[in-house]
Amino acid sequence: MSLLVKKALLNGLECDILIEGKVISRMASNLNISADEVIDAEGMAVLPPFVNAHTHAAMSLLRGYADDMELMDWLQNKIWPLEAKLTEEDVYWGTKLACLEMIKSGTTTFVDMYWHFSGSAKAIDEMGMKALVSGVLIDMFDPKQACKQRELNEALYDSMSQYSDRIHFCLGPHAIYTVSEESLNWVRNFADKHKLPITIHLSETETEIQQCMDMHGCRPVEYLEKIRFLGPDVIAAHCIHLSDEEIAILKQHEVLIVHNPISNMKLCSGVMPYQRLKEAGVSVALGTDGCSSNNNLNMVEEMKVMALLHKNVSGNPKIAPANEVYHSATKPLIERFFPKSNGIAEGNNADMIIVNLHHHQLIPNHNLISNLVYSGTGDIVDTVICDGNILMKHRKIEGEEEIKRGALEAVKRLV
Repeated sequence: MSLLVKKALLNGLECDILIEGKVISRMASNLNISADEVIDAEGMAVLPPFVNAHTHAAMSLLRGYADDMELMDWLQNKIWPLEAKLTEEDVYWGTKLACLEMIKSGTTTFVDMYWHFSGSAKAIDEMGMKALVSGVLIDMFDPKQACKQRELNEALYDSMSQYSDRIHFCLGPHAIYTVSEESLNWVRNFADKHKLPITIHLSETETEIQQCMDMHGCRPVEYLEKIRFLGPDVIAAHCIHLSDEEIAILKQHEVLIVHNPISNMKLCSGVMPYQRLKEAGVSVALGTDGCSSNNNLNMVEEMKVMALLHKNVSGNPKIAPANEVYHSATKPLIERFFPKSNGIAEGNNADMIIVNLHHHQLIPNHNLISNLVYSGTGDIVDTVICDGNILMKHRKIEGEEEIKRGALEAVKRLV
């Protein structure tokens, strides 16, 4: 299968892009080559797609279900009781709905942590996206539950051959206040043995900090360093309440931090110290979190909120400029875990979005990146390509109505 993207603007210059299989094979102006399918991209720009570095995809089913609550009250009294009712089929349709939403706004790759791994992985695979997919490992310090969770993760890892190579297994210990030290040690050993990424919630609330001090006599990042958990394979979501010493530890171990500004603002968890992390050289990616705490998966919106939040709290309009925010939304996770998808270049995997420069939100186009961050919405994305496959063309996605119906039926069963 070959695909030819004609007359797209790439870095301000008109370019034709030939995709053969899942790889970009040639890039030049005026390629006189036939292809199985041709996309006329005149008047459009081709860009790397967005990467959602932290979400719980199937929580799309819980959008608007439990709003305006404190985090632990929200989790313990609303979210966890309802999640206990979820079936694999519910998660399948909820994940499909999430994928639909992400594709519509230009995201091709994400990191997921949720129950019923098989339902999530199957849905993502069918939707043609790329993901690091983890189950939720929670043992609540119960040895019997810990044993079950470890056995489940071993079985899930062994099941990965049934999915395409776009789906990568990831370990997902929920947080230090829901996972025992023994299980965290098991996660580290299993990750080292099989060279797997780990995603975890870290330092999200002041309560978490105090609990860690009470239990371990140190702060969360210090605790994870003490048990030798940290490393460049760790994706740590939130990281709001950090001391300077903890930031230095995160840098030392090359941990990838995920900023979730909208979720953090909605739950009043606090503000991630972006400037201090940046000055220390810590890599910061961007994510939406789940639809119950955001309440959408739109990375274009997330970029604007990130930029404005840090300008506002710092009183400095130069903090979090558009190019830095755009980098957080597209690069850090891809560079580390999907290097063959890192950029639009010959020999790389064909992952790209085609943006409609005639959309009113992008006119005039003094600076495309600034427009994307400050004025764009997901509607500016015309076409999405992942691994050489067209996931959305001219804003149409195959099977969209079926996905909506399936998600609505799941909600009826659930609530």
